[in-house]
Amino acid sequence: MIQRIQTIYLALAFIVSGVLSLVFPLWKDFKGMDYFVGQNTWYTLLFGLAAALSIISIFSYKKRQTQFVYNRLNMILNFILLGLFVYQSLNLSGETLVSEKGIGMFLPIISIILLVLANKAIKKDEDLVKSADRIR
Repeated sequence: MIQRIQTIYLALAFIVSGVLSLVFPLWKDFKGMDYFVGQNTWYTLLFGLAAALSIISIFSYKKRQTQFVYNRLNMILNFILLGLFVYQSLNLSGETLVSEKGIGMFLPIISIILLVLANKAIKKDEDLVKSADRIR
């Protein structure tokens, strides 16, 4: 069952959280320097945890309810990341720290969308199994 569509969505969420977050800058500071995830320990830990939850969820394909819960936790984690980015970009007035937003700030949104799609596919599989059990 690892060849299901939710596995593709979860693999893409892993790529977004684990790989692309290290490649794309979060923002440019007032000096014009790119600010990456690796420059902040908390952002690195949170993105790493989101990537790890995606991998754990991929390999828990036999337990669909557990996979669903892991995805929900991953969505909550990505909302926390998104909140931290919004707080960081709006907290300081006069463009003191964040001068220009990068694509890295929007990676949690992409990850959340992929996790929602994966949860829809997991729910669809669960409904299919329940309907097959009803027929027996």
